[in-house]
Amino acid sequence: MLILVINPGSTSTKMAVYDDEKPLVLRSISHSNEDLAQFDDVIEQFAYRRQLVLDELERVGVPLEFDAVIGRGGLVKPIAGGVYEINQKMLDDTHSGIAMHNHACNLGCLIAYDIASSIPGCRSFIADPGVVDELNDYARISGSPLMGRICIWHALNQRAIARRFAQEIGKQYEDLNLIICHLGGGISVAAHDHGRAVDANNALDGEGPFSPERAGSLPAADLIRLCFSGKYTEKQLLKRIAGKAGLNAHLGTANVKEIEERIRDYGDTHAELILNAMIYHIAKNITAQGAVLCGKVDAILLTGGLARSEYVISRLRQRIEWVAPVYCFPGEDEMEALALNALAVLRGQRAVAEYD
Repeated sequence: MLILVINPGSTSTKMAVYDDEKPLVLRSISHSNEDLAQFDDVIEQFAYRRQLVLDELERVGVPLEFDAVIGRGGLVKPIAGGVYEINQKMLDDTHSGIAMHNHACNLGCLIAYDIASSIPGCRSFIADPGVVDELNDYARISGSPLMGRICIWHALNQRAIARRFAQEIGKQYEDLNLIICHLGGGISVAAHDHGRAVDANNALDGEGPFSPERAGSLPAADLIRLCFSGKYTEKQLLKRIAGKAGLNAHLGTANVKEIEERIRDYGDTHAELILNAMIYHIAKNITAQGAVLCGKVDAILLTGGLARSEYVISRLRQRIEWVAPVYCFPGEDEMEALALNALAVLRGQRAVAEYD
């Protein structure tokens, strides 16, 4: 089975070609600020990014003869985890902005469907998008009936890492209780109870620890006063939640490696305070999920780009390893996870879900 994988991010479009489990092509196409400045909205980038994928396939000599094209899932309505065949309802909801989030991941299903539609017999899928919602009933309730809790998290990578860990120890993902933390530009923490993520934060715009680019949970009354202060527009304040927030707002950069250099080489005590504060809040959110699982935690798994930082991981371990053994899986397995999800459907090993 020949599978094309498409994973759009804020500053790049990752693509891969798999022959069954074997990767034939792995590429990350970067987009400069100047490239993207011509577009007012993420959806307007559709034709631009699609063409870059097609051009790269032509450049490496891969013909359009795929059995499936699978894209990173977008921020549509909350759905259960799994593999979904892309249908018109999903396309319509993506274009309508049903989730009210202008994120590049929304392009995944659009590009995958468009390319697959031009190939006879080719199917198009998404798998475990960020809006996967398997929360328990308690987790959905906040302190105000006006606002229920939702989760937007790194479902694809977290589930891929969970299955990888389970395989390594000779068990099934569905047999384990896990706390998994994805450490990236945004940080998501989820409690996995025997194959179901029963609690997870909204890592995109408003809950959990602050991260390199996001503010996380904020003092509610202060935020309301800021909204009515007249100092900022709605758009500016939203950027203060996701984008110009977290480490980026405090230190002028979201690059943790650069911050570590400022601490090590220049004795920057303010940078040290802010970075250690982020680690502190990540640890608080991880250990809180131990309560969700009633203390019965088989392992804590750390993944994402920041999991490559010895500074971050060593300090996290000091605060969380009393809960359960800690295992680190640096980077992310999203491209392989997408390919293997599509392959499992094509082989009849996994049922495909319908988005409705």
